[in-house]
Amino acid sequence: MTSPIRETRESGRAGASLRRALGLALAGFAAAASGALAQGALDEARLEELSVIGQGPAIERASGPVIGYRATRSATGTKTDTALRDTPQTVNVVPREVIVDQGSTSLTQVLQNVSNVQPAGTLQGRTETYTIRGFNTQTGAVDGVFLNQSSNFFTVTRDLADVERVEVLKGPASVLYGRGDPGGVINVVTRRPTLEPSADASLQGGSFGFRRVQGSASSAIVGVDGLAGRLSFAAQTDPTFRSFGGRDNSRTFFAPAFSYNPTPDTRVYFVGEFTRVDAQYDEGLIAVNGRVSLDNISRYYGEPFARYNGYANFGLLIAEHDLNEQITLRQVINAQWGGFDQFVVRATGLSNRNTLVTRRDTATNSSYAAVDSQSEMVAKFDLFGLRHTVLIGFEYTNGYRRSYTTQGNIASVSFLNPTFGAAPGPLSLQGDLKQKNELNGFYVQDQIDLGYGLQLLAGLRYDFGTQFYFNRTPTSRTIPPDQELSGISPRIGLVYRLADPVTLFASYTTSFKPQTANVLNAVNPPPETGEQIEVGSRFDLAPNLSLTASAFRITRNNVAATDPANTGFSVITGQQQSRGFEADLTGEILPGWKVIGGLGFTDARITRDTTFTVGNRLAAAPLFSASVWSTYQVQEGALRGLGLGAGVTYVGQRYGDLNNSYVVGAYTRLDAAVYYDFDAHYRLAVNMRNLTDVRYVEQPFNQFNNAPGAPFTVLATLSAKL
Repeated sequence: MTSPIRETRESGRAGASLRRALGLALAGFAAAASGALAQGALDEARLEELSVIGQGPAIERASGPVIGYRATRSATGTKTDTALRDTPQTVNVVPREVIVDQGSTSLTQVLQNVSNVQPAGTLQGRTETYTIRGFNTQTGAVDGVFLNQSSNFFTVTRDLADVERVEVLKGPASVLYGRGDPGGVINVVTRRPTLEPSADASLQGGSFGFRRVQGSASSAIVGVDGLAGRLSFAAQTDPTFRSFGGRDNSRTFFAPAFSYNPTPDTRVYFVGEFTRVDAQYDEGLIAVNGRVSLDNISRYYGEPFARYNGYANFGLLIAEHDLNEQITLRQVINAQWGGFDQFVVRATGLSNRNTLVTRRDTATNSSYAAVDSQSEMVAKFDLFGLRHTVLIGFEYTNGYRRSYTTQGNIASVSFLNPTFGAAPGPLSLQGDLKQKNELNGFYVQDQIDLGYGLQLLAGLRYDFGTQFYFNRTPTSRTIPPDQELSGISPRIGLVYRLADPVTLFASYTTSFKPQTANVLNAVNPPPETGEQIEVGSRFDLAPNLSLTASAFRITRNNVAATDPANTGFSVITGQQQSRGFEADLTGEILPGWKVIGGLGFTDARITRDTTFTVGNRLAAAPLFSASVWSTYQVQEGALRGLGLGAGVTYVGQRYGDLNNSYVVGAYTRLDAAVYYDFDAHYRLAVNMRNLTDVRYVEQPFNQFNNAPGAPFTVLATLSAKL
């Protein structure tokens, strides 16, 4: 997963001593005062983090930075540092430079660069969910470790202050991760500490009162050879364009990280993340007569007191030791804890000829805690004339969740002109959910170089354990026994290097996931399973420009979906299937001219069910979608450092629920940016989104939960880096 951090100073660079002094000064300032400037920098400033001992070009590693827009290596698809062209499954990478150039402040904005990935709902402003190849996912991974294995959604919105790259592994991945959704895995790779002093900070301000400060500082720690630390932080306030009538949305984030290399053969990395969110509970717009009206995108059907407070914490330790040149031992330990409390107003229906919105008030207190341990060995050897890279591992996970919910009734409001001021009604028990998952997983994977341009990947995982799942309601009080769980997840893939710039691949992968949704009247619901067949190719169109294309079919069984009766619970449905194709382009076309983008087609439907109509399309999954973002920075002359960026995002028509009771229209959004690098250290940028001020629904979830896209917005960023 990580190779040794080996860095040197750039020889012959004027002012190196002054730069180191300034770096240490800014590191202290960032840690003490929460910073004042941002992350923009030229490619040459990134070379320090990528340099290796000796002469030669910079070397990319799976856990490190990417120069430019095009990544060449990843560990997300194999758990070993592998070239993307040698991975028989689609992996898309969005590097930090793209995040900076686009002025992204949310994971949703980052993932707009990946084909067949769409935002699928904010869970009423609480977190982020996505559809990947047509299937919804509400959890993800950090540095290859899944978070929230006992919960059905992450309790906070993701911050980007310590993000090095965001990677999406398309399709099931249970061989490596055990649990997970069949659409794919979103893996956030964090920024590693550097021995050479470095720091960056930014101030951002924009439309509707948005304000943000973030920074990150890294340096060797004096007194201990091989020990380096990084501190990343962020704080933001976002009133948004929505008419809440209450407090602003806010998020604070703090992430210390340490790396320790006592010997060339031993590597230790620790990162902790602590996030707090205070947000307005926001269900968005309501669908009526098969459509969502966009005549007033700020319309709010809640009350100012409807709040959501969430927190999420984790600590991750990765230790590696090379026994010799062939064998590496790895131990990963992760501890997670968090939760949320909310007192909110929810829409329940329409009355009086769709002129009134009926509502209820709900209070929820939820908490979770989990541990994850992975013990692995990576062995590289020759056997019978074939080169092998073997991964053998054992994973133990133990997670617990408790969620207590009460609800009552609150006065209705006008559909067209909702007003605030209704008094909360008395609350009574809706559900008292207790869930515990304890799973063990054995897995083995072999990457075999067969020669003649052929590489075979084969893997197998066996998961077993127990699940306790009980939701006490006014009509259900019998405590069920623990449920025994087990599942086998095979994976096989083949890579063929047809020619030096062209690679073909094919794979079969599977998934296994215990149910974590709040299922209606269910005692130990069956686990969800999935499988995918994929074929694809990768083309190196130029030395720094790559195109990936693939076709796929995914089948998903025992799916938990929102109850169409709007009970607040989920129901287990039958089978769903997704078929489609996609293509992604990343890299540099000419010096200074960079591009990232993709297009996708996904036909995702219900194929077997007793609750919903067979043939209905899956929610929030457009047939067609596409995006492209491109920047050009002047390389020479008086305008050197001036950069321009432009992007187009197209999302096709989507259904809002599995009943296909309403549809949200297609939209095309135009974005742009202007930035200027004064030198390798300072940048001023202005990012503009939705230039034509188009009105659209960005994230449909169900009839009463449809998040509109933001109107024309401007974000200014002042940044510095040493």
